[in-house]
Amino acid sequence: MTASLVVFDCDGVLVDTEVIMQRVDLDMVPRLGWPITLEEVHEHFLGRKSVQVVAAIEDRLGTPVPDGWADERRSAYRAACASDLRAVPGVVEAVAAIHERGVLTCVASSGSHQAIRHSLGLTGLWPTFEGRVFSAHDVARPKPAPDVFLHAAATLGIEPSSCVVVEDSPVGVRAAKAAGMRVIGYAGRTPEVLLDGADEVIREMAALLGALGADSADG
Repeated sequence: MTASLVVFDCDGVLVDTEVIMQRVDLDMVPRLGWPITLEEVHEHFLGRKSVQVVAAIEDRLGTPVPDGWADERRSAYRAACASDLRAVPGVVEAVAAIHERGVLTCVASSGSHQAIRHSLGLTGLWPTFEGRVFSAHDVARPKPAPDVFLHAAATLGIEPSSCVVVEDSPVGVRAAKAAGMRVIGYAGRTPEVLLDGADEVIREMAALLGALGADSADG
């Protein structure tokens, strides 16, 4: 296939937020009464909106989380990001190489526009994607529904079959496939088994250009 648009998830793909959020959740969720493991964080939280995470916790506990808990979680995460957040190793170079091929890129994330801009701003990536950032908050259904990916493609005037999605979560992979897009799973911090269904899986961003294939080049 010829890729006309490469769609990047944000958290865990462009910015190394997942390890920070996992650290916050492994600290905060057990205090609610769920001695959650890293494997369970991957299974229940990875790639999901905050409201979906809270719903998963409440379903497990059988009771609502305390008032203000979601805000406390968000504040703890933002504080940790302010000091620790970095771009995913190799992604700056990978995106630059894609642009050199004349291929368009964008961001399509489960996060809010405010959260995406904050993360991309902290890591210096905002100017690279400004004007081509899409949030699941813009559409009716979050991942694993395909809505945000289809919204991004339609807005940029690209057919879904000409899009390649780079994702690090199982819900993101399912959303991309449901959108009729090729998907490359990034397993830098995600267990590879969770990316089952991706067309290809890479462990380093240095491998992204090769995974996109020569047919993504000009002509």
